[in-house]
Amino acid sequence: MAANTYECMFLLDPSKVSGDVAGAAKQVEAILAKNQAEVLASRQWDERRLAYPVKGQKKGLYYLTYFRSEGKNLVNIERDCALNEAILRYLALRVHPKMVDTMLSLARDEHALALQAVPEPVATEGPVIEELDAPRHKRPRRHEDGEHKS
Repeated sequence: MAANTYECMFLLDPSKVSGDVAGAAKQVEAILAKNQAEVLASRQWDERRLAYPVKGQKKGLYYLTYFRSEGKNLVNIERDCALNEAILRYLALRVHPKMVDTMLSLARDEHALALQAVPEPVATEGPVIEELDAPRHKRPRRHEDGEHKS
């Protein structure tokens, strides 16, 4: 059976990782290596506040990994992730074969993460949008008998 390339986003518990991203990376890579997956690229993506608590945590550390493995190994990878206390959530997606090189080049680029973190500039000069103070056009109301009345 041919091996597929997968993109996996791990949501890690920052209290368990406690600032040791390298240790968390070793845990993730150990799970993948144990299940015959070849890690192609991996790195910390972002640490941010979650929209809703996950397993009681309000913050999470996102860790992105690309690996090559056979599809039958995913069941064991998912089981090991579920048993690991540091991993809150995970999502593995198969990367289309035509997109593998592009995705890996972006994942390995040191500056790609920095580009995501740069906020867009706020326009301080330029056209000003004025509020309309004019009354809005009133639509004629229909009565139950079908007549129009303004």
